[in-house]
Amino acid sequence: MTRPVVTHCEYFAFGGVLFTNDATFGSQKGPALPLPKFTFVLGGAASGKSSFAESLCFQSTRSRVYIATAQAFDDEMRAKVSAHRSQRGSDWLTLEAPLDVAGALAARTPEEIVLIDCATLWLSNVLLEQKDTAAAVAALLAAIATCPAKIIVVSNEVGHGIVPDNALARQFRNAQGRLNQSIAAQADLVVTVIAGLPQILKGDKDMLT
Repeated sequence: MTRPVVTHCEYFAFGGVLFTNDATFGSQKGPALPLPKFTFVLGGAASGKSSFAESLCFQSTRSRVYIATAQAFDDEMRAKVSAHRSQRGSDWLTLEAPLDVAGALAARTPEEIVLIDCATLWLSNVLLEQKDTAAAVAALLAAIATCPAKIIVVSNEVGHGIVPDNALARQFRNAQGRLNQSIAAQADLVVTVIAGLPQILKGDKDMLT
């Protein structure tokens, strides 16, 4: 399989192993593959998806930008946001964008790597504000396509549980499934994280060897 030419140092971490563009790190050896333009990471609640996505950003030489879509309306969410902020550390530009992720992407540069965490809370915000969901999704995907920075989007897989017992929850579940499909179709690399273990669904499978 032909591999892309690496013109600058990029890093990958899969299965706890760090791969660099010289294919070595300590005693570990791995493929010399650069991070693609657009990566999609999805998984269930507390699956390790955010930690995995952050690890990709930490191991890039680019300036890190975090686009946060969460809104902290209660103590539980405020504690969760604080824990995520502590986990990331201070070396990030953090942008709060519960609704206008497309606007937050507009000012990004080629020297940056952007983590959007997460598409699920963004979609929930859009639905609760009774926005035009189809138009919002189209705007988000267009902004991702034209953004010069490298982008990682985190999202929840919500289709493995029981059918929700109320109309709004069913509307959200179906909209989330469609959103995940649309993001995955556009992404260069799609990774699902289960119990902290990443598995590639789309992209070069050699990244996990």
